[in-house]
Amino acid sequence: MTSPKAKPTIYDIARLGEASASTVSAVLNGSWRKRRISQTTAERILAIAEAQGYSANLQARGLRRARSGMVGMILPVHDNRFFADMSQSFEAQARQRGLCPVVVSTLRDPAEEARTVGTLIAYAIDSLFIAGATDPAAVGELCRAADLPHVYVDLPGFDAPSVVSDNYLGAATLTETLVRNLAPAGDPLRDRPYFFGGDPGDYATSRRIEAFRATCTAMLGGVDDSQIIARGYAPARAREDIAALLDRIGGLPSALFINALTVFEGVLSHFVTLPAQAFERTVIGCYDYDPFAAFLQFPVHMIRQNSSELIARAFDLIGAEDRGPRVIEIAPELIAPRTIYAGPFGEFG
Repeated sequence: MTSPKAKPTIYDIARLGEASASTVSAVLNGSWRKRRISQTTAERILAIAEAQGYSANLQARGLRRARSGMVGMILPVHDNRFFADMSQSFEAQARQRGLCPVVVSTLRDPAEEARTVGTLIAYAIDSLFIAGATDPAAVGELCRAADLPHVYVDLPGFDAPSVVSDNYLGAATLTETLVRNLAPAGDPLRDRPYFFGGDPGDYATSRRIEAFRATCTAMLGGVDDSQIIARGYAPARAREDIAALLDRIGGLPSALFINALTVFEGVLSHFVTLPAQAFERTVIGCYDYDPFAAFLQFPVHMIRQNSSELIARAFDLIGAEDRGPRVIEIAPELIAPRTIYAGPFGEFG
């Protein structure tokens, strides 16, 4: 009877690759760049590991005999109020459950997402919350290989449950509010709402544009492509684009839908150059919330995404037996101008 072939170890890979065990370990856990290991060496070791069937063993670090008590979350950036609120909610929810939260920013870099998730798996986290990933399919594949429970937050995934804001509902609510507060000045170019900022190729922006179009059509009879200016989220680009829009139509439009706080930041950097009377016939809305908007010289209607509810529902899903793909939408909230929302962490100091 033929005995089963022994599974290769890290020392087998080191011997075949003519490298030290520590070098092989660094390559396999994704930290080889920090160790200043050459890419040629890394690629050679990875090829040997794959040929020996070790890659599955590496991912199987996630098949733990005992729970570590650690739960991870990756998010794009920390300097966005929505993601910062989400991170704070995640930490609070994890601690309520007796878990140790690990939150890592991946800088909107797909390669960094993969490296970070690989490292978290190596540290035997019990589950992973994937917030706003640039390449969710690649991250999901890593999790599946490690049999790691995971859930997508703020962006639909295709292999596990997802919890997202109801972007269509939020955008429709904000657009309707802007249209109802229009103050026409008799100018055909300015007497209509404009959608401003974001990337039409991403899920959230595409849903918001869809709702903006549908609501404007229902309430005003239609909308044309010139009313939608969506060329990214960068504040510098937003400043250039808002200046160009104002030049093109001869002033501020009667309604302006600003898609995200980073876009709003760029818009404000141009608005500070305008006189106060420039805002007299303009109603402004922002899809995102920041309490500082209450102190601006002009009123701003804002949509607050419910980050605490997103995370609470995500924790419910991560603990459910059914780990199949499905999408749950959480309704956002319209915040009236000059209002400061008292959030769940308002007493922290």
